[in-house]
Amino acid sequence: MKSMNNVRKVLFVLFTLLSTSFILNGCGYKPSTYYAKKELGQKVFVKLFVDLKDPRNAVIIKDSLNQVLLQKLNTNLVYDEALADTIMKIKIGSVNMQELQYDKEGYNKLYRALVTLNIQYNKVNEQVKNISLEGEHNFSIDDGTTITDTKRFEAIKSAANDALDEFLSKLAVHSFDK
Repeated sequence: MKSMNNVRKVLFVLFTLLSTSFILNGCGYKPSTYYAKKELGQKVFVKLFVDLKDPRNAVIIKDSLNQVLLQKLNTNLVYDEALADTIMKIKIGSVNMQELQYDKEGYNKLYRALVTLNIQYNKVNEQVKNISLEGEHNFSIDDGTTITDTKRFEAIKSAANDALDEFLSKLAVHSFDK
């Protein structure tokens, strides 16, 4: 009796898995990374516009973008524009820190890092497309009343990563704008 119930459970699980896979494959479902990769091509050149007031932020954000391109889209980064299928230009629109909360002595304890990125890209012999991204990251400071450089750069990197999470979905949407 127990073995019959186990067989039924196994058959039910197999039936559910098979029907789910047929439904997803039958409707033509493809993840957004498929369309984003199709939009960019295989070889990508990333050009960074560095803000002379704060060059470290630009490098942090470029590293985050490279990480997204390599890990999530499996693209090849090239170091010569002539070899690239797509040329991307990234520029930091703004980096701001907002005070969110004060303690009882009036010192700032909770902050929000806001990062705005502008990415312009085009495939060879195609029109230029623009993507604006915004990211934020809330963080607190425990001891002292000032933000250390380490905390600031960590917050900016987290906010940039938040903005770049939007990047893949916006790329996928742009792939349908033909």
